[in-house]
Amino acid sequence: MEMNKTTFDQLHGRIDAVEKKKGGKKLFIDLDICNSDQCEKCVIECSYFYHHINNGIISLIELATYALICRQCEEPHCVNACPRDALEKIEGGDMLVRYTALCVNCRSCSHACPYGTIYPEIVPYLANICDYCEDRGNYTCIPTCPYGALSSVKGKVEGENVFELGNRLVVHSTHWDRSNA
Repeated sequence: MEMNKTTFDQLHGRIDAVEKKKGGKKLFIDLDICNSDQCEKCVIECSYFYHHINNGIISLIELATYALICRQCEEPHCVNACPRDALEKIEGGDMLVRYTALCVNCRSCSHACPYGTIYPEIVPYLANICDYCEDRGNYTCIPTCPYGALSSVKGKVEGENVFELGNRLVVHSTHWDRSNA
C-alpha cells in the first residue's frame, strides 16, 4: 500500500503538507492553554472520518510543540536515548520527528531531555493527521474545545509569542530564546 505524499509529509514533521487556499483561514492553537493544568486530556472532537480516535489536533499540537518548545539541541539527548530509533532530528532543520509505530513508550526520551520538553504521555498507536477541515468549510474542532485553545484567524497574525508555522497554522506559546538558554 503506497502512502500519499500529504500523509507521508505530515507523519514526518512537515507542517505544510496540506496546501493553503488563497485567502483561507488559519487554525490558531494556544499551546499555553493546551499544556496547562486545566487541560489534562485533549477532548477536542474532529470531523475527519479516517481518524481512529477522531482527533487530528493531537498531531498538530505535537508538531507545534516540537517546533517551538524543543530546545533543538545540537546533540539531542532524547534521540540518543531512544532504544528503538523512534526519534529523529531532521537533516537541514532542527525539528524532531517521532515515529509512533516504533515508539514503545519507555519514556527514555523524556528522562534524557535536560529541559523537560518531551512529555511522558502515552503515545497512540495510530497517528492522527489534521487536514484543516479541507472541503468541509469551518474548523469543526474549534467549538469542541472547552478551554478556548483553538480559533480561526485570517491574514497576518501578530503579537507577543505568536508564531506562524507553515501556511495553515498559527501558534501562541511562551517561547524560549536560544541566546538566553
